[in-house]
Amino acid sequence: MAACPRARGKVSALTSAQFTVRQVRPVRPRQTNPSQPFKNPLLKSLFKSAFRGFVMLLMMAEVIRLQAVSQALPGNSFWAFLAHHQTHVEWVGCSLHDLIQPSFSFIVGVALPFSIAARLARGQTRGRMTLHAFSRALILILLGVFLRSVGKPQTYFTFEDTLSQIGFGYGFLFMLGFRPVREQWIAFGLLLAGYWLAFALYPLPSPGFDYAKVGVPPDWLAQHGLTGFSAHWNKNSNLAWAFDTWFVNLFPREKPFAFNVGGYATLSFIPTLATMILGLIAGEILRGDKIPAQKLGWLALAGLTGLAAGWLLGALGVCPVVKRIWTPSWTLFSGGWCCLLMAAFYLIIDIGRCRAWTFPLTVIGMNSIAAYCMAHLFENFIRSALVTHFGATTFRILGKPYESLLLGGVTLLILWLMLFWMQRRKIFLRI
Repeated sequence: MAACPRARGKVSALTSAQFTVRQVRPVRPRQTNPSQPFKNPLLKSLFKSAFRGFVMLLMMAEVIRLQAVSQALPGNSFWAFLAHHQTHVEWVGCSLHDLIQPSFSFIVGVALPFSIAARLARGQTRGRMTLHAFSRALILILLGVFLRSVGKPQTYFTFEDTLSQIGFGYGFLFMLGFRPVREQWIAFGLLLAGYWLAFALYPLPSPGFDYAKVGVPPDWLAQHGLTGFSAHWNKNSNLAWAFDTWFVNLFPREKPFAFNVGGYATLSFIPTLATMILGLIAGEILRGDKIPAQKLGWLALAGLTGLAAGWLLGALGVCPVVKRIWTPSWTLFSGGWCCLLMAAFYLIIDIGRCRAWTFPLTVIGMNSIAAYCMAHLFENFIRSALVTHFGATTFRILGKPYESLLLGGVTLLILWLMLFWMQRRKIFLRI
């Protein structure tokens, strides 16, 4: 039966209107356009509060000094285990403490897609955001130098601090935030492959190389030194060390730079950028349209793949897993742990809706830069003030072996209360 002209007109108008709506509705290609704001505010809380707060708490908890407890109780495997995971491994390997810096760097990448989306939603231009990103990068670099200079007679120009390392790569990370995920993966792969090749091509030390002159005593070398092809990544005799003997000496110093005691290096910002890119990709996944189970599965698969790939490269002697110089295998291995930790937080908080326990973490995570600075600037002052006003014996109530545990615990609580006070008054340190 033919429709009447009036009905046909309504149908035609309705079809036209629907077509028009579909045409003007913003379209966001998967993981390529960060202009759509996040839909789930809980995700923002997860990335910027709970997970970051957990990582920062691990860093701030250094004040407890579990190593001192372990040394006071020799033979106690429980405290030895905890002490091991609150210190960095000497060279090859990984402890929980070693995962703090890569986790913090990873979270910077995760948060970027959400930050870009929010800024675009507020109408900020690409140019303004780019200027802010590179300004932020410079501030992070300088803040890292400032914190490393505390207690020094002059500015201590060194760039291995976490903030400086993030700052060196942040501008490039921001630009990658506008690129398709395929290009982000390509950048990730090129950074790791190029960094590995540069170390592999750098000549090995001559047979008469004096490791003692670069802060590597014979007993350390005998226990932790690498041999064969892996020797390209030995402490203070590698490409990154050689670069710093030139680069760091371009700045005013008390005495010429010869080595970093821990073996850390400026060039580690390159693979650190790769860690942030991995976080960027994970952030795009979590901000995307996949169902929660798919997002969780992606994080779990990426985590297990990273762990396996990093471990295998080390086991085969292709590239040792060394955090201090951030080897490509370390980037993969630690990146795997970061993805798994993120998956756990996503599962518990966003999927499981179990959130009440996160409050102490969110207090820290919402003010992570302030927490980082306070841990470096106020820790020793608070510890000494507590001893001055309450006496050293007060913190030996559980016995002398636990003095550092109790004193550090009270110090950590005071630092947390300072952050809680800032949160209540909506004081947040932003860069």
